[in-house]
Amino acid sequence: MRSFLGKMAIAGAGVLLSQAAVQAQLQQDYPIKPVAFTQVRVNDHFWAPKIRTNAGVTIPYTLEQCRKTGRIDNFLRAAGKLSGDKLTEYTFDDTDLYKVIEGASYGLQMQPNPGLEKYLDTLISIIGDAQEKDGYLYTFRTVKAAKPHEWMGSKRWEKEEDLSHELYNAGHLFEAAVAHYQATGKKTLLNIAIKNADLLVRVFGWGKEEKFPGHQIVETGLTRLYRVTGNKSYLDLAKFFLDVRGPGTPYSQEYSQSHKKVTEQHEAVGHAVRATYMYTGMADVAALTGDQQYLKAIDDIWDDVVDRKLYITGGIGATGAGEAFGAAYELPNMSAYAETCAAIANVYWNSRMFLLHGDAKYIDVLERTLYNGLLSGVSLSGDRFFYPNPLASMGQHLRSAWFGCACCISNMTRFLPSMPGYVYAQKDNDLYVNLFVGDSASIQLKAGKVNIVQQTEYPWNGKDEITINTAKPTAFNLKVRIPGWAENRPVPGNLYFEDDSTAVNIPILLNGKPVSYTMEKGYAVIHRTWKKGDKVVVDFPMEVKKVLAAAPVKDDLDRFALERGPMMYCLEGPDNKDATVQNIVVRKQADVNAIFQPALLNGVMTLQMIGSAASRQLHSDSLISSTQTVTAIPYYAWANRGPSEMTVWIPFESSAARPKPAPTIASKSKVSASVKNQRMYMALNDQYEPKDSKDNSALYLHWWPAKGSTEWVRYDFDSTYTVSSSKVYWYDDGPFGGCRIPAAWKLYYKQGADWIPVKNTTPYPVEKDKYNVITFEPVTTTALKLEVQLPAENASGVHEWIVE
Repeated sequence: MRSFLGKMAIAGAGVLLSQAAVQAQLQQDYPIKPVAFTQVRVNDHFWAPKIRTNAGVTIPYTLEQCRKTGRIDNFLRAAGKLSGDKLTEYTFDDTDLYKVIEGASYGLQMQPNPGLEKYLDTLISIIGDAQEKDGYLYTFRTVKAAKPHEWMGSKRWEKEEDLSHELYNAGHLFEAAVAHYQATGKKTLLNIAIKNADLLVRVFGWGKEEKFPGHQIVETGLTRLYRVTGNKSYLDLAKFFLDVRGPGTPYSQEYSQSHKKVTEQHEAVGHAVRATYMYTGMADVAALTGDQQYLKAIDDIWDDVVDRKLYITGGIGATGAGEAFGAAYELPNMSAYAETCAAIANVYWNSRMFLLHGDAKYIDVLERTLYNGLLSGVSLSGDRFFYPNPLASMGQHLRSAWFGCACCISNMTRFLPSMPGYVYAQKDNDLYVNLFVGDSASIQLKAGKVNIVQQTEYPWNGKDEITINTAKPTAFNLKVRIPGWAENRPVPGNLYFEDDSTAVNIPILLNGKPVSYTMEKGYAVIHRTWKKGDKVVVDFPMEVKKVLAAAPVKDDLDRFALERGPMMYCLEGPDNKDATVQNIVVRKQADVNAIFQPALLNGVMTLQMIGSAASRQLHSDSLISSTQTVTAIPYYAWANRGPSEMTVWIPFESSAARPKPAPTIASKSKVSASVKNQRMYMALNDQYEPKDSKDNSALYLHWWPAKGSTEWVRYDFDSTYTVSSSKVYWYDDGPFGGCRIPAAWKLYYKQGADWIPVKNTTPYPVEKDKYNVITFEPVTTTALKLEVQLPAENASGVHEWIVE
């Protein structure tokens, strides 16, 4: 790595600081330092292929999508090099280019690529041309479109506390600029970032523009710029953006964590990505300034998350309403949001918490997130993606090639190349082994230089051989994390626990013999004078565990989740009988066998057990139950074979399962509608019983954002039937959502080429939270059409449509 600090560093306003001056500015920082990913060469069979796929597929793919979708054109138009004022959809689309440049730069640090480096030079030149003379860089305003985007306001920063994302864009620019400089030694993007940061220093502050960022991340971008330039005004501005947050403006709200001063916040609320970026920024500023109030706040917030708001996959953000944390213990599975960006931010935050406190519990959460709720965000092929990461599906979830809001895609692109930077950390003569990854690393401790090599098939196998090589005998502490899952603690706190936990002993050998060690904050500490070739072997138990949720988590009642090592598992349709998993029940006492399948999903450890499956019968309340082999795969690998049923939480009581629907007229019909969305069509005849009209835990069909129009859905039967009754359960997510029960509805049957209204013998009811039943004179037909008149100011939707 060509270190920025090894040269003359650029500070704000064109001032140059010497290396010594920069280091003097940085005397106070995290007590523990991460070992940079550029010093860690991953060579295992799990992470190394994924990092290669990111470099070879995801980064080129995302750069091409930025070109095809007009994100690069935004900058060309702002620079006056492309005519017209057509821009992309969102005011933060500029950040997708910044994030891909950041990820590509990380990749260059690991593997030179002259062609990619040259292309980045071209992109950076385009970005620089779009920057205004005083440093302002925000293409949506600079273009001066005839119809400006409604989010950006009439002048700079006017809507920053709301939706303009001017400072959000700046934060990602700063992150990308530092990454690019450290990778290439070129100052081109760094100079652009510093010019922009200097503008922010001039504009914002006490007695100047006293506004907070609507979407946090500029705080961490500024602290990163501070670390490489030594310009303290950047750190001061990061702290200002945190301290100015709070009540007093029209935009102060829980959604953006601005309802209270940051030091008065002790619970995780609002938009989960904004929140965890802010907590990460608070950790950075606390480390650099010693602010204990920040530490108290984020310590309490962390406890709130792990005790009440964390999915077993490490995902955070329970609801799509505001992409937000839910209430305590509100952790629905089918409708879980668990955004990929939030998982990435959760890793950033927990990494900082560890660097502050040196406690393995933060790496426990980081590892759980990394292997499960984060890695699930990208396909095995590297070019299909998840935005939300639900824990159950009836087939409505499908990986996408791109999103209009592409933040999760570009975020994954920048994260994966930096993953090796979470393996090790150091403090004076303490060397922490945090993650168990086959690699070779070179680390400079106070006592001397250490080369460390890990050889392991983790996460499929628990054995890890750690070889220490030193040029001369060197005394230091090797601190090996003993994961909570290896000691029957799936996560810190009491939100989840393991069924039938028994005491475990983690054997550690040194040069083939048992070694005594002390435990400190979750680490096995071995102190000795190390010499070349010393080998530590740790063998973690890889038994399959059945994890239960605390009683207040109602969505997981009478269910367990399967865990093996750091991996969470799920049942998915392609591996199970009839491609159906929602109807499966497995006893808590069932034996589970782990079987590695090298040809499945790029090679995964599968779990197999005996369970039962229930199916409904027509005209009967009794169920048909059958015994079958049940197969589970790692959660991160699901949805790589097309849409299908999936569940993480497996019923051990039949009352918690959802029996396979009986074949009915509706379930055997072909569905069509005035809204074109095949996945929504599945909702109409899936025989899911909603809890109420706003139940979004499963599928529903809706016409949002249409309003006031006449819409329709249609069943084409598999045969000719005589029907005389129908019932509809409406979707209505009031008062906050956009759907309400319809103004009116009507049924038609097909006669030849014509649609004839049925002759109803009961009125057409329009009511919430119940089936709306109509009877009519019998008709013999091959199709029915449901016509819906939307209310004047809202859309409508349908949970279920039954025909009898």
